[in-house]
Amino acid sequence: MSQHNSRDRKDPPPPDEPPARDETPEERQRRKQIESENQDEALEETFPASDPVSPFVPAKRPE
Repeated sequence: MSQHNSRDRKDPPPPDEPPARDETPEERQRRKQIESENQDEALEETFPASDPVSPFVPAKRPE
């Protein structure tokens, strides 16, 4: 069950729309699992970029 719209899940419903029903424990568990998987995937995709870069400074050549 995927809803793609411009409203956040926690936004109140528009005035012309009836309030949504509460989700069941099973729906909540499934939604939380999907959100966790999405967050893990996003972290894996961005992790190298989130680490600070250590510039390589070559050692001086011995004389």
